Amino acid sequence: MDGTPRVVPVGFYWTGTAFVVATAVTAPKVAALSANPSVALAVDGGNTPEQARSLSVRGHASVEIVDGVVPEYLAAARRTMDEDAAAEFERQCREMYDRQARIAITPRWVRYYDFGAGRMPRFLQELAERRQP
Repeated sequence: MDGTPRVVPVGFYWTGTAFVVATAVTAPKVAALSANPSVALAVDGGNTPEQARSLSVRGHASVEIVDGVVPEYLAAARRTMDEDAAAEFERQCREMYDRQARIAITPRWVRYYDFGAGRMPRFLQELAERRQP
């Protein structure tokens, strides 16, 4: 890598103290985060401008190699699948992964934006105000 920050979409599981991401031990992010654990994470939601919201997080990532499948990886999948689909997903994961990298992102700075309610980054707020008659 050339040191340029990368944007990579990932699924996550919130434990109450950390965002947990799981990936293959050979994934490029494992080496990158081991070398430089400073991260930024954006969690977006909403399907319309009125519903749009975002959580911006800056923090520290720790990488742990675990045997089998990271439990939070399966827990995250269960939130979006019915029981049968989640069981099949788990079976396939256990078949595929002998080990996974568990990446725990501990927030150090967090900002919440609710675009529909007018809570947005200052530069966007200033642009919006200039465009209003």
